[in-house]
Amino acid sequence: MRSLRASLARSGGTRRPCLRLPDGAVVEEGDYIRLLLGGLTTHARVVADASGLLLRGSYDNRRLAREPRDGENRFTEWCETHDRGPGDAVELDELDPGFCYGLREPGERVVYDVPRRPNQSLHHIASNLGE
Repeated sequence: MRSLRASLARSGGTRRPCLRLPDGAVVEEGDYIRLLLGGLTTHARVVADASGLLLRGSYDNRRLAREPRDGENRFTEWCETHDRGPGDAVELDELDPGFCYGLREPGERVVYDVPRRPNQSLHHIASNLGE
């Protein structure tokens, strides 16, 4: 496991926080990742802006990460629970590069239950059905 220092920022013109990903994160724009938030496994989509890669939210499943207006933003809830906001630093733990990451406050110790990657053939079929 590798820990990366990340920061919270504002998401566009809104007051909601987003997670600014550090340069060392093994992700690309358009990727969907698992983000572990205090024992909760969520799904997030990696997006880009002029400053780099970021997560605007995390949701209960991949469909909600794709269509965020339909679900609760668990990342925003995590930020409120931990009293974190734009400008604050967080630790992004790279648990399975490109697939699963954990988020925690700096100095906090966390034991993660890392989900297994989905079967690739089943994942491919499910992706085709969603298009």
